[in-house]
Amino acid sequence: MVDAKKEKKAIISNKNPMPAQDPVERAKNFNEVALGYSEETVVAEANRCLQCKNAPCRQGCPVEIDIPAFIEMATKRDFAGAIKKIKEKNALPAVCGRVCPQESQCEKYCTLGKKHDPVGIGRIERYCADWEMANGAQPQEVAPPTGKKVAIVGSGPAGLTCAAALAKSGHKVTIFEALHVAGGVLMYGIPEFRLPKAVVQTEIEGLKKLGVEIQVNAVVGKFATVDELMEEEGFLRRLFG
Repeated sequence: MVDAKKEKKAIISNKNPMPAQDPVERAKNFNEVALGYSEETVVAEANRCLQCKNAPCRQGCPVEIDIPAFIEMATKRDFAGAIKKIKEKNALPAVCGRVCPQESQCEKYCTLGKKHDPVGIGRIERYCADWEMANGAQPQEVAPPTGKKVAIVGSGPAGLTCAAALAKSGHKVTIFEALHVAGGVLMYGIPEFRLPKAVVQTEIEGLKKLGVEIQVNAVVGKFATVDELMEEEGFLRRLFG
């Protein structure tokens, strides 16, 4: 009985380690270093969550994901439900699961983290996003068309997130990207071993399925001014207010 209690405490106290490439191997390639959880490991990590009623982890999340809800779904292996819940608030879960600084945001406020390791929220989010990429993306709910056109300049994380939210609200969204590939800092500022470019492009393809149009090699100010976009192309001068 004593041994069983000690074992249970160890499982609750310690965050499941992230599998990674062997240093000798990763020194020879540029592949992603962190390999991601297995299904069994992600379920074990999700079961560490205390399911706090006040969900303090949410106050550290910039987009206010319902963290306890998607983690509870993960405990039941309902990864389709978990990623759907995540995407209600986060358009780029596979990206955020890898590079979002969870340790200083959601995990910082984790109740379990007051005495032990916090729940690996980002690692669970990454698994759910990767599960969807492997099993096929689910259609997302989109509001009826509003007839409004919105232009977004730049396809970095802010532009992509904004585009997703507006598209799901029923607006026609066009992103104008100056460079030849969409993604901004996600493509040009983060190395492949930290964030694979294929992951970024898969997330962007998901936005296109929402109806977002992306024009690359489009430098606003050269091919058209902001005033021309609004007056001649019909993009909104103001969406709110």
